[in-house]
Amino acid sequence: MSEIKKVTVLGTGVLGAQIAFQTAYNGFEVSAYDINEQAIEAARQRMAGLVTSYKADFPEAPDGKAEDTLNRLSYFTDLAKAVADADLVIEAVPEVLEIKRDLYTRLSKVAPAKTIFATNSSTLLPSAIKDFTGRPGKFLALHFANLIWKHNVVEVMGTTETDASVIETCMTFAPKIGMVPVAIHKEKAGYIMNTLSVPFLRAALELVVDGYAEPADVDKVWRISNGVPYGPFQVLDIVGMNTPYNVFGHSDEKGRLIADWIKQNYIDKGKLGLSSGEGFYTYP
Repeated sequence: MSEIKKVTVLGTGVLGAQIAFQTAYNGFEVSAYDINEQAIEAARQRMAGLVTSYKADFPEAPDGKAEDTLNRLSYFTDLAKAVADADLVIEAVPEVLEIKRDLYTRLSKVAPAKTIFATNSSTLLPSAIKDFTGRPGKFLALHFANLIWKHNVVEVMGTTETDASVIETCMTFAPKIGMVPVAIHKEKAGYIMNTLSVPFLRAALELVVDGYAEPADVDKVWRISNGVPYGPFQVLDIVGMNTPYNVFGHSDEKGRLIADWIKQNYIDKGKLGLSSGEGFYTYP
């Protein structure tokens, strides 16, 4: 079993930034990669925002720990430089199969032989990507929940070709970055988390898209009746609009109608959710 010391995160959107920050917060050197300087600048702003979130949610942490995390983060737009000495690469790019396959094709040519590849795909199976990695034995899925410093579970799922030692390495690594690992015994689209949550979020969207209720009222019913802190549209704002747009846009006809509705009413208007300050709700 190998030891993970250096981590690279590919994609610095909402969840990619959280994965990078959480890993660095727990003492690891992290390289963050994205496609251009504009994306990197947005990543720096997300990381700065996470400093504020971590300080608020971990008041017992030593003074300066959240701020010091920024010193363990490096940023790259050059893929080869980003992964030059990585023990583990965690990919968190958009949930579009073609984008992921293209990235892994390029990654396989520049990453060291030692490097483990992990996809954070929400609904795509790692077996749909493994043949593009150049190392199916060292490839698996690590699926994180949003707001990972609070909802700190990570689902670990290999393919039939993933080496058992690679799964063991990732199961051992996860607690070192404050995560609770859960092994998925065989491939399942959506893992445990999204097998449960995607139909739930889709049902909520259908209620609104089909004109039955307003988002705030759907959330109110769910929160009060189940005694939970978040309704589905609050969850969607946390996740961000691009993920449900991609997930439902690649499903059935009804799913594509939902995706089009999200795009027209939210994405095209810059209402991307919590990260942009407005989605189904407005945030300070």
